[in-house]
Amino acid sequence: QVQLVESGGGLVQAGGSLRLSCAASRGMFSISAMGWYRQAPGNQRELVAMITRGGNTNYADSVKGRFSISRDNAKNTVYLQMNSLKPDDTAVYFCKAELVTGQNSWGQGTQVTVSS
Repeated sequence: QVQLVESGGGLVQAGGSLRLSCAASRGMFSISAMGWYRQAPGNQRELVAMITRGGNTNYADSVKGRFSISRDNAKNTVYLQMNSLKPDDTAVYFCKAELVTGQNSWGQGTQVTVSS
């Protein structure tokens, strides 16, 4: 298992930006992919963005062109840059690590609230 600690959530007005960080307790060599998911009240948890160890990325259609995922292997950290935020982006954002062993680890979540 790997422990994940998210940070960077908060309250922002529509059109604003936030950057989320997810720090892993172990080196990236043990992680095959990392991603961000979100869950709004009454909704299922959904994928926002994913980045593989090789640097390939995948985004939900709803955030393409607005969000960007990146990783800093030296810091064992993945980032989610969120621009042009909308009220519909309001949710708890969770970091997920897919380990090379096949196990998954989740962070505790960070709240993002976008006011109109």
